[in-house]
Amino acid sequence: MENAKVKEFFTSLKRAACEAGRSVADFFKKVFQNKKAATGFCILMLFVLMAIFGPLIFPYDPTVDYENRYAPFSWQHIFGTDNLGRDVFRQLVAGSGSVLTIALLTGVFTVFIGVFLGILSGYAGGVVDKVIQGVTNIVLTIPSFPVMLVLAAIFTIEDPFTFALVLSAWSWAGLCRAVRAQVMSLRERDFIQICKVMKMSRTHIIVKELMPNIASYILINFIMTMRSAITGSVGIMMLGLAAYDPTNWGSMLSNAQAQGLVNPKVIPVLLVPLVTIIIFQAGAILFSNGLDEILNPRLRIG
Repeated sequence: MENAKVKEFFTSLKRAACEAGRSVADFFKKVFQNKKAATGFCILMLFVLMAIFGPLIFPYDPTVDYENRYAPFSWQHIFGTDNLGRDVFRQLVAGSGSVLTIALLTGVFTVFIGVFLGILSGYAGGVVDKVIQGVTNIVLTIPSFPVMLVLAAIFTIEDPFTFALVLSAWSWAGLCRAVRAQVMSLRERDFIQICKVMKMSRTHIIVKELMPNIASYILINFIMTMRSAITGSVGIMMLGLAAYDPTNWGSMLSNAQAQGLVNPKVIPVLLVPLVTIIIFQAGAILFSNGLDEILNPRLRIG
């Protein structure tokens, strides 16, 4: 009897794994059938691979070498060197890991806070909705730049976790309001009313009925939040709110700017991280737009 139960458990587990595998394969098949999504996915994966394997293949040497200051592009220095003779390409590769980690954590924190409060506000309504929307409106009206300047004078960010929390503090409110609007629209639909008549729990309604209907919107916002976090982290680094890291793309931009843009030798050092950020942003936008076309039934063709 026990053996039969164990066998049945592993059979159901295998069936679930197969279904999950088919779902993932079907998702990626749709991604690569959409030109925008496929192009964006390839660009983002290139950055992920660079962050994981880049430092192993192209280790960064922080040693100052004044004799090789502003060396031109070459096989030895693909993107030349900076004002201290450090290899710009290896700096870029070494900093990609921390930059993408900050972007990923910011996306996770922002989506968790925004979606949780948005669903709670939209579904509960009443006093709960008024309180959450009051806080949301306050966050949306506070200008982030002056606050960042004040924070920079008080403390210094030392780790990616804190970095992501600071960025998330200014990112969740817009998502919260958008999720609330979608939930308020969905809760009046027939399938939600049927669930209420059948006296299904709120947990079931939220997890099984509401979440699948806004999952694509959440995924797209997660990617766009990561995109915004890249530029946000660069800006924070340039403001001096975070501890100085020469490999951070923001530090590279700030360092090049400090050398004076009138010096033509500085231009390549400035353009390399700037173009890298633009490419990442383009990849994120293409991937999110492609996912919207794939997952949004109003935009789906065929």
